[in-house]
Amino acid sequence: MSTAAPKTQRILIADDDPIIRHMVTRLTANEGFQPVVVNDGGAAYRLLQTDANFSGAIFDMMMPQLAGLDVIRFMNTEKRLLRIPVMMITSEQDLRLMANSFAAGVTLFLPKPFTPEQFQTTLRLLVQGKQDTSKNRSPERS
Repeated sequence: MSTAAPKTQRILIADDDPIIRHMVTRLTANEGFQPVVVNDGGAAYRLLQTDANFSGAIFDMMMPQLAGLDVIRFMNTEKRLLRIPVMMITSEQDLRLMANSFAAGVTLFLPKPFTPEQFQTTLRLLVQGKQDTSKNRSPERS
């Protein structure tokens, strides 16, 4: 059982698929968060350049302009963005891609298709992880 999050807790959502974007937005709002929604990785990148006030971020792996991993790599270059935990959602089944995602700083990985219950549980873990640790990601090591 979870308690509703204060509406001031914002979650950045970037996905180019309108159906997934709508579902993720609705489920995020149902959990009590304020979704901030963009259509692709480029828009997420531009928003993060000026706004770091997010309790979490949810990115699709494959998006136009910038892929989810590219947005995370940008986030790793900005100290103010390192505290934002990231959930990656994707239909890709490549285990190497999943490993690369974690190496880049993804906090949680949710494969598509997923149920509303799976998403809500993963979202709760994402935000709880933020509260449990003071630093969620460290810059990628080469």
